[in-house]
Amino acid sequence: MAMTAVVVASNYLVQFPVQGMLGAVDLADLLTWGAFTYPVAFLVTDLINRQFGPAAARKVVYAGFAVAVALSIVLATPRIAIASGSAFLIAQLLDVTVFHRLREGHWWKAPVVSSTLGTMLDTALFFSLAFATQFAFLGYHDAFAVEVAPLFGVFALEVPRWVSWAMGDFGVKIIVAMSMLVPYRIALGVIGAVPVPQRG
Repeated sequence: MAMTAVVVASNYLVQFPVQGMLGAVDLADLLTWGAFTYPVAFLVTDLINRQFGPAAARKVVYAGFAVAVALSIVLATPRIAIASGSAFLIAQLLDVTVFHRLREGHWWKAPVVSSTLGTMLDTALFFSLAFATQFAFLGYHDAFAVEVAPLFGVFALEVPRWVSWAMGDFGVKIIVAMSMLVPYRIALGVIGAVPVPQRG
């Protein structure tokens, strides 16, 4: 239920740009509110993994994947649906695997490393599959996304607009993912006394 709520919220909020300026950078050109809710998916996966093991965490990922694809088919183009579903599934499964391998270390190590790697992969897959010209065969081609423009709208380096979107999105997701360490640590205090299965 928690994963479904995160996916639904993120798919809805991705429609709304963040209004504001960060110096000379217009945030509305780089970010949507969905970037702030999506990292909670990694918190959900990591808590399930910690409490019930990777097999249960994968089941939650598959359920979230089904919801993500269904919503994307309704709310977006087929290309965006493919990009969203692929990025979610592959990044979350990577998170589950990395977390499980690092679970015996310091309490923060598994969620930090797995969420960071998962976020990197999710961002790279989604934005490249959704907008890069190399994947235009997947469907609708967004001409605005591939127009060359200054990085973040202010730097001399010129890149396709989707690259700035991806970098801004990644930055926010990492910040939010790291802030999720607080509820993760609190949850560990609640579930810490329960034995952790070691099923693969």
